[in-house]
Amino acid sequence: MKYTAAVITVSDKCSRGEREDTSGPMLCTLLAQNECEVVHRALVPDEKEQIQAVIRHAADELHVQLILTTGGTGFSPRDITPEATAELIERATPGLPELMRGESCKITPRGCLSRGIAGIRGSSLIVNLPGSEKAARENFEAILPALGHGLEMLRSAGSADCAAKPEKQTAPSLDLWLHEAKASPEGAACGMYLFHNGVVRATAKRTARLGEDAPPVRGMVFDYDEVKTAAAIENARAMPGIRYVRVWLNRGKLAVGDDIMLVLVGGDIRPHVVDALQALVEEIKTYCVTETEQY
Repeated sequence: MKYTAAVITVSDKCSRGEREDTSGPMLCTLLAQNECEVVHRALVPDEKEQIQAVIRHAADELHVQLILTTGGTGFSPRDITPEATAELIERATPGLPELMRGESCKITPRGCLSRGIAGIRGSSLIVNLPGSEKAARENFEAILPALGHGLEMLRSAGSADCAAKPEKQTAPSLDLWLHEAKASPEGAACGMYLFHNGVVRATAKRTARLGEDAPPVRGMVFDYDEVKTAAAIENARAMPGIRYVRVWLNRGKLAVGDDIMLVLVGGDIRPHVVDALQALVEEIKTYCVTETEQY
């Protein structure tokens, strides 16, 4: 698949089982038809903390490229999806909701009443869509022709036209990560957190692991597979006692001492957390990343 996606339905009635969620499955079908693999689905009530928790999970832990929410964009006092999203995005993309509202107004004057927003968090694009199946489809199809280019620009960390190679990123703050983990809905169930911080070392792999002679490492070209990484994170979250998982991976040409990856795992007791951290790092290193040492 070309891109990864998450679909989040926000609805009190759907979350209570009083109404069938038709918008979420419809969006999953449309995404699959347009080169997107849906790696995460969620259904939450109109509660800011729960909306933000699932968006953070998709963006920060699963590194999903496109996050679509459906519902909670109207005038009802419980419609708070735009407000919840606004607190999470780092860069607004106002052109997308402007286009959606413009196209909706061609169909009905009520199209201007949608308050959905869109923006970027890390390497994820977050877009609020209306809750009705018909309006969600119309809004998604309105922005679809532009999405590919925008997602490619996010993925390449530069101009998609120039096919820019990804440049290394600055690692996030471990203190901030831990603060957000403890403040999350899952934080109350965690009795222990463990970090893994992988860095580029000057000693070659075959020297460190096999004792073979090798010249000093001057740097590394590093990359990762988003879909496989998302699957590895989900595998870790499914392990006994694990309540919180967050992963950050670098990309591009790295120097000795640069951060390769950050992994944070939280759970109920130490043995569970230790086992999950070891299993997750091993799966990422074995199946999800490519590392080319430079001498």
